[in-house]
Amino acid sequence: MSAPIAATAARAPNERAGAGWQARLELTFQAEGARTRLAHRRHHGPLLVQRVFHPEPPALDAALAAEPCHVYVLHPPGGVVSGDELQLEVELQARAHALLTTPAAGKFYRRVSPAGGEQPRVARLTQTLHANDGVLEWLPQENIFYPDSAVELRTIVRLDSQARFIGWEIGCLGLPAIQASLAGGTVRQAFELWQGAAPLLLERLNLARSCLQPRWGLAGQSALGTWLAFPAAARHLALARASAAAMNCADMTLACTLVDGVLSCRGCGARADRLKQAFIELWCALRPELLGRPATAPRIWAT
Repeated sequence: MSAPIAATAARAPNERAGAGWQARLELTFQAEGARTRLAHRRHHGPLLVQRVFHPEPPALDAALAAEPCHVYVLHPPGGVVSGDELQLEVELQARAHALLTTPAAGKFYRRVSPAGGEQPRVARLTQTLHANDGVLEWLPQENIFYPDSAVELRTIVRLDSQARFIGWEIGCLGLPAIQASLAGGTVRQAFELWQGAAPLLLERLNLARSCLQPRWGLAGQSALGTWLAFPAAARHLALARASAAAMNCADMTLACTLVDGVLSCRGCGARADRLKQAFIELWCALRPELLGRPATAPRIWAT
């Protein structure tokens, strides 16, 4: 059974009429002996922790971080719509090890134009993750951007000097199973990876109709994602490339690079589920080398 959690909640109506959900979730992880526990949880609005698990055995090497805590972050409404603003803030204290995922794909629905000639509101999701010399694994399931959605997604990862990180983000543009593209939708995505005050990776991605089909854009592919690890070395790059080469095929392409200690594996393809499975296989191959632990997949991935 998981250790008790110090939790507080604040629920209040939206500040203005017609506004979307305003949700915020704060999580703090601490190493307590040989185990990591969720020491603080505070939420406002519909952004919650579904479950906390400790499915992995304690580390045999005392130099490793504490036993990992697996957490499922849940958005109960099941989808994000125009005007919704969600914020997730995570902090890991020294020697803590947290693996965060989601119980299902994130869904961003078609934007709605408000009455009165106002500009359509966008859906915003901001995720700020800070590891104080611990181990952070950020492994959410894919985001599905429905046709004509308008989304701003920002992820900021801050690592202190001894912290380690593995993470990915995967997007599905439209609903390819029914041949529905992003259409007139827009996705503005930013990802930042920092070590102290030094930026390791700063990315901005703006997706719209004009870049979906041309070869200089996505060439008709509907799924894209980035898999990251830090710190990494040349041997990790070689292992990642060998794994990626075995998975590359006609409807999915993976490519890996190593710059300033950041191992980056980019992928695009026709199906988000296959891209996610490829990222899981990369994680399974590289986690033992990067973190000194065998891959123990969250049970929710099997449902």
